[in-house]
Amino acid sequence: MQLIDGKKTAATIREQIAVDVKELLNKGGKAPHLVAVIVGNDGASHTYVNGKIKACELAGFKSGLVQFDADVTEEKLLQTVKELNEDDEVDGFIVQLPLPDHIDEKKVTEAINPDKDVDGFHPTNIGRMVLGLPTFLPATPFGILQLLEHYNIETSGKHCVVVGRSHIVGTPMTLLMSRKGNPGNCTVTMAHSRTKDLKEETLRADILIAALGKPGFITKDMVKEGAVVIDVGTTRVADATKKRGYAVKGDVLFDEVAEKCSFITPVPGGVGPMTIVSLLKNTLISAQRRQGLES
Repeated sequence: MQLIDGKKTAATIREQIAVDVKELLNKGGKAPHLVAVIVGNDGASHTYVNGKIKACELAGFKSGLVQFDADVTEEKLLQTVKELNEDDEVDGFIVQLPLPDHIDEKKVTEAINPDKDVDGFHPTNIGRMVLGLPTFLPATPFGILQLLEHYNIETSGKHCVVVGRSHIVGTPMTLLMSRKGNPGNCTVTMAHSRTKDLKEETLRADILIAALGKPGFITKDMVKEGAVVIDVGTTRVADATKKRGYAVKGDVLFDEVAEKCSFITPVPGGVGPMTIVSLLKNTLISAQRRQGLES
């Protein structure tokens, strides 16, 4: 079994991004500017956004943070999106999900200018992804592709099973793994909560991507010998032995599944850091395009 070190891989990619930023500045351009908008006090969301801000600093980006209380009106949030769309100093921004129930996530996502949608969730960018056109790929699936490429994991002709069908990970991951290219050229099965005989499906996977948000759901008896396992789950679970009072758990029961795998991502330290560095890559591309200084 080989551990897929997302933290180390992300650091390597971030170092290259920092080099690209210096090149952009040497050409007379400006540092990429990424803004995060966060609503409410969800601990996991704040941790994730703080990680993005730190990554921006390390890569030489300019970063911004807009924070709202959980009771902010949908109108106010949409006004902020409009202002960021129109701000020429901002190359890309994200509205951190999930949002409170009184705010329509789809309406907010559709309000974002596709050219600044560095999270890759806007319908225009999703459509371009489906057609194989240049676009901002959703950050987490983009990060997974980079991990597979970095570790030279063969995907062509393999059977990939994606457990989870969210528009953030499961659905785009299914499309990306099936399209022509490397990584890609897989035969893909999307499994979800209504899938009958889920264990039978996961046991067929050469590459198993778990993205359902249920800690420890994938167990040893659900994974075939030699499979590549990518764990997207990041759920906070109460743990009195930890200083923070919780532990971050993945969707895969790591300790027992790892012994059957050829490759596996840990949680934390696997897909998470790659999501953040993919966001930086999208923002760098946006900055280069907007300044007419593509490398």
